[in-house]
Amino acid sequence: MEIFSYLHLSFIFFIALFIFPHPWNHVNKQGFTVHAEFGSVLETKVSKPNIDLLTASPLHPLDPLTVTEINAVRAILSSYAPFSWTFPAIHSLSLDEPEKAQVLEWKIGDPLPRRKAQVIVLLSGQTHVLVVDLGLGLVTSHVSNPGSGYPLLTAEDISVALQVAQSNEEFQRSIMACGVEFSDLSCGTPSAGWFGPNEEGRRVVKVQCFSTQGTPNFYMRPIEGLTLTVDIDNREVVKITDTGRGIPVPNSLNTDYRYAAQEKAPEMEPINPISMEQPNGPSYRIEQGHIVKWANWEFHLKPDQRAGLIISRAMVRDSETGEPRSVMYKGFASELFVPYMDPDESWYFKSYMDEGEFGLGVTAISLVPLNDCPRYSYYIDGLFVSSDGSPYVRPNIICVFERYAGDISWRHSELNNFQITESRPKVTLVARMAASVGNYDYIFDWEFQTDGLIRVKVGLSGMLMVKGTPRENMYQVPRKNDMSGPLVSENVIGVVHDHFVTFHLDMDIDGTDNSFVEVNLVKEETYPGQSPRKSYLKAKRRAAKSEDEARIKLNIYDPSEFHLVNPSKMSRLGNPSGYKVIPGGNAASLLDLNDPPQIRGAFTNNQIWVTQYNSTEQWAGGLLVYQSKGEDTLDVWSKRNRDIENKDIVLWYTLGFHHIPCQEDFPVMPTVTSSFELKPVNFFESNPILRAKPNFETDLPVCWPAHA
Repeated sequence: MEIFSYLHLSFIFFIALFIFPHPWNHVNKQGFTVHAEFGSVLETKVSKPNIDLLTASPLHPLDPLTVTEINAVRAILSSYAPFSWTFPAIHSLSLDEPEKAQVLEWKIGDPLPRRKAQVIVLLSGQTHVLVVDLGLGLVTSHVSNPGSGYPLLTAEDISVALQVAQSNEEFQRSIMACGVEFSDLSCGTPSAGWFGPNEEGRRVVKVQCFSTQGTPNFYMRPIEGLTLTVDIDNREVVKITDTGRGIPVPNSLNTDYRYAAQEKAPEMEPINPISMEQPNGPSYRIEQGHIVKWANWEFHLKPDQRAGLIISRAMVRDSETGEPRSVMYKGFASELFVPYMDPDESWYFKSYMDEGEFGLGVTAISLVPLNDCPRYSYYIDGLFVSSDGSPYVRPNIICVFERYAGDISWRHSELNNFQITESRPKVTLVARMAASVGNYDYIFDWEFQTDGLIRVKVGLSGMLMVKGTPRENMYQVPRKNDMSGPLVSENVIGVVHDHFVTFHLDMDIDGTDNSFVEVNLVKEETYPGQSPRKSYLKAKRRAAKSEDEARIKLNIYDPSEFHLVNPSKMSRLGNPSGYKVIPGGNAASLLDLNDPPQIRGAFTNNQIWVTQYNSTEQWAGGLLVYQSKGEDTLDVWSKRNRDIENKDIVLWYTLGFHHIPCQEDFPVMPTVTSSFELKPVNFFESNPILRAKPNFETDLPVCWPAHA
């Protein structure tokens, strides 16, 4: 467990008389990368770019800030008059991207647009959003308190909260009363949410604790009902509740999920090691650190402190002319909303905005070779900024690899001519990142196919957030429907909750001016004598003219396709060039629209939104999410009802999970996934992979194990 790792119950560390070394990889002044991993070093051979982070220069307008640029920003802020006496705490520092038109016009060899940084800082409880022009060496924009919320929490925020809790005498008495040794105590800070004026005007976090005795999986051993509310800036406890007296701390039995701790083999036939080999090496290449080229695809890939992984300038080569064609300007996970379904004093506030409160990039831990990613993967580091403005490295947080799982790309056999059978293997390219946001792990895959399809998949794994109970089995529960979730182990309730991931998808199909078209399948009835049929379906197209008309709630009894088209780019048959979004398994929020968590998470009120492009509208939950009131969300922007027909537009897609926990989720849950697809529709003149080469026996060496 990392000490200052952002968490759902974020930044867990032991409240003892010592603090472990900071686990970040800091770039020191000599340019060496120093890695502290609690005294252990894991060496694995991974494919890495030959990039010197200390001396690297940006090569593309969308490349992230370099070490040199980050240090320059810190120097500029240090001499900036409002901060000359006290340097502020930096909560976010990232590239302030150039105007979209500049990026689209830029070609390799052109000078880069002027490099700028967006910085969000806190000073004396006030939020400041600044733009620093690195070319001019000046702050060119400074806005104070632009919204009701606060920026990402930092490690220092959480350290302060835990120190305040640790020194509180009432808290100490409660811990002793529940029989947990302070040496076995692990505490964390759930975000406070927003629940009215009593919680406004100050930054507060909740503090809750667990027992680590006998297990690394302290999430399964909550000290139920003990909650402190801490004012971070004033360093004081403003409220303490202890409603869990009489609820035992759950036992540590069978909670250790590590392989070395398992006392018997799994009850299954062993699986032999398996790997896809590439005797001629990978088919993709990564140029200049961030440009990925594979088959007919090219895109820009970068880590981001908040979004985790960003795909930009995705282009696919035309199957007839070979010319690159624009598909997507920018795509990323914009916000995660995770509300828990328990109204108790120690649970009602648990309605996390993981991305805007903690950040997916800074919670991304190094991927594990051979397990998180295949042997032949290429790894990319994240370069982020700590609260004092110094750069640090998160190593290997993104991997890129080709995938072949035996799937078929296309096939056909002729029944009247058995000699004709054509089949093609489906090989795809995956960019993957995993964020360990405390108890939960979120796995993000962006998968590119040679037929032009993009599949976006989210996997959930990790630990449940559980509630302690005196009940050891369901036979002891008199009113089962009153529980906030089922028992998943003795004295442990798996609380029902939701996960919603909203994606920002700035689709530019053959250019920036696109339209959103809903293709409805409508039942038509035949008239008497027309046909033996009584009914049939007809596809009817409707182009949305405004943002109101593009708010979509999915309904299988009202089937539709959802197309993004370029009305000025027609195929030879007169069909507009387009892509369609294909929903996978999904879930909708069932909370009351006036419930405070849902007001903040109103971007989940629909599964599909389309808005007019605005460079300031990136984050579905708002720029400043922590304790926000929900006045700066996708739902609010969409109510402007702007014109979206034949305009530069953004598609927003919300992928949802209802999670009713079960015993199989204990002590660590198998990965659950859901996905959606972006698929060409009349984009190509015909099947774009018709001429793809099949595999032959001579293409690959075949190795068989030696027989005894």
